[in-house]
Amino acid sequence: MNSNRARDTSVNVTILGSGDAFASGGRAQSAYIIDADGVRILLEAGPDVLRLLKKAEIAPGSIDLMIISHLHGDHIAGLPFLMLEYMWESPLKHPLTVIGPRHLEERVNGLVRLLYPNADLSKPGKKATGTELARKLKFVVLEPGKKIRAKKVTVGAIRSPHTKPDISLSLRIAINGKTIVFSGDSGWNDALPEFVRGADLFLCECTYFESKHLTFHLNYPELAANRDKFDVGRMVLTHLGREVLSHKHEINPGDGSLDLAYDGMKIEL
Repeated sequence: MNSNRARDTSVNVTILGSGDAFASGGRAQSAYIIDADGVRILLEAGPDVLRLLKKAEIAPGSIDLMIISHLHGDHIAGLPFLMLEYMWESPLKHPLTVIGPRHLEERVNGLVRLLYPNADLSKPGKKATGTELARKLKFVVLEPGKKIRAKKVTVGAIRSPHTKPDISLSLRIAINGKTIVFSGDSGWNDALPEFVRGADLFLCECTYFESKHLTFHLNYPELAANRDKFDVGRMVLTHLGREVLSHKHEINPGDGSLDLAYDGMKIEL
């Protein structure tokens, strides 16, 4: 290694899936890749994530860290198929940490056993498919108001008003001198502007346009009215629903302060 070589301080984000739970507009469900400082992060794992990774020519075995915001299927249903990939096609060559809210490990283990009864990730010593993978997997619970350091990444969280009794999280990810905030699925949260403050990129869900009465997701008029509260370098709307897509030509202000995500979008920070 050349010690005189300038350190690469870039952070690259690839939006694999920008759609809502209904895959509105034919968009893939939630999945994002963050590459920085030799670390590859998978943020969210929607049902189609394995295909999306392979279509983008991203090796599933190259993922160092997974971060999950909450336990709904459009955010975690791809995990069983990633586990299957790691069991048979791409055995992990390194430990893999999965960060998320409480009960994520139990939910994933349950899904794997339901879909593939001979697989068991919960008992590393048991003679079953998944034994070797279980030794390399480490699930870490992230509680609201706490931070976790893993693989050169610091992840913080606040609770988002989306699910009960399960906990859903908004996430603040710091790596390589840059900060990305992901709203996760969320209704309006007075704590969100402060949580976002100073971030280089804010990936913010925007599911609705007309349906302001549905308060477990954010809607565009509410976000537009509060845009000035979000002190961020760039704000990209994602988790886009049918209503938002039908109004998409009314949304982008054209000044670079707000963008709509799309599948395959690449962002360099």
